Amino acid sequence: MSDGTPPAGEKLQKVLARTGLGSRREMERAIDAGRVTLNGKVAELGERVTDADHIEFDGKRLPSAEANRCRVMLYNKPVGEICSRHDPEGRPTVYDRLPRLKTGRWISVGRLDFNTSGLLLFTNSGELANKLMHPSSVIDREYLVRIQGDVDDEMKRRLLKGVLLDEGSARFTDIVESGGEGRNRWFYCVVMEGRNREVRRLWESQGVRVSRLKRVRYGSVFIPSHVRVGQWIEMEPREIDDLCVTAGMPKLGQRPLTQGEKQTLERQRRKLRKSPAPAARRSRPKLT
Repeated sequence: MSDGTPPAGEKLQKVLARTGLGSRREMERAIDAGRVTLNGKVAELGERVTDADHIEFDGKRLPSAEANRCRVMLYNKPVGEICSRHDPEGRPTVYDRLPRLKTGRWISVGRLDFNTSGLLLFTNSGELANKLMHPSSVIDREYLVRIQGDVDDEMKRRLLKGVLLDEGSARFTDIVESGGEGRNRWFYCVVMEGRNREVRRLWESQGVRVSRLKRVRYGSVFIPSHVRVGQWIEMEPREIDDLCVTAGMPKLGQRPLTQGEKQTLERQRRKLRKSPAPAARRSRPKLT
């Protein structure tokens, strides 16, 4: 009979997903396929693990749970970078400026197109990334957009009600005017999905032109005023917990960053601020 004490450790598939190897579903399939071993034996779905356990994936040992703790990076993307890891045309990518991880890899939470700037989130947790991007999480994204053309109340009503795009109906949930004159006006607008070029296509469906577009908010996360274009900042564990709640996940309850870790990150940010873009792309600082 259980004494009410929660079982030790975390489920294996959750730990694997947090390493960035894939989503929790993908890790469940990998366990079922026999690709994962736990302390020298083929693992079974649902087993719980602690820091003391020896985990191998496709024959390669995974680092400790501490090394794989969930990290989230906030990046203020400039115009002129793509969201792919590599570009055949040699254009800079959003990954060029990010610090390297010792284990795993950065996963982009959604994308911004080449000519769109603003807030991008990156995490080393495949599970968190998938949750934040999934439509069922219903997370709003807010953009600041400059429109060239006449925008009247009837157009805004149509955009709020919904217009038909190639893959179905789409709409803004909010449109707020933010200055400008004549046929060049600024608006804040909010969408609840991350469809490809959705904000641009919604406005362009009404015969106007989007001349500037910047994402300013993702859920409850805004770009801090001190994070300039082309710069990044790592989110604190308590901020990551808030993000997990936004994504419909339980809080992770990770330890706070040590003073040494904070100093390391600040040195990396200072180095990035002093380096020209090409140098930053050639040599990224390592994240310890």
